[in-house]
Amino acid sequence: MTLAEMKEFAGFSAATQRYVRRSLDIGLDRDDAMARWSRDVVEAASIRAQAHVYERLHEVRALMPDDSDFDSIEPFMSPLVAIAAFDLSQGRLTSFSSFRFLYERLIGAEVRPWLPSAFCAAAALPHLHPDLRRKLLQSISEAAATASGWSNRQPSFYPAWVEKVDTASLSH
Repeated sequence: MTLAEMKEFAGFSAATQRYVRRSLDIGLDRDDAMARWSRDVVEAASIRAQAHVYERLHEVRALMPDDSDFDSIEPFMSPLVAIAAFDLSQGRLTSFSSFRFLYERLIGAEVRPWLPSAFCAAAALPHLHPDLRRKLLQSISEAAATASGWSNRQPSFYPAWVEKVDTASLSH
């Protein structure tokens, strides 16, 4: 399964891969995201905003509903959709599969049943450009939107920053 996860990640654009790695650094407190990912003041501001939005991830993880009891859905879905709306507005997660890939790692496998509705809700919000809304909403397959069950297997591949190796300096 790890190889399948790696292959899926490799199929994302370079910008999506970069955003997923940056998001995991921020959301999982893996590394100093500002030092690693900030290339200019605009990106630094984006990272600060993302870190602020991601403060609610602890709340989302703690409020994961055990079932579809309506009293437990609202406190969980509201912050999840808000976080998803931020991520989708950045323009780097351009499909449901990239969104699902990131959120399974940020929150855990138990979030899978909730991802299609959170994605659709966030992707349909009016703050997104209509072309982006269309692209996002068309990216979710009928199978993903109507799945009757979800795997509870936790993801095993968590992409991270990889330093470039200067091949010219390597001795043969």
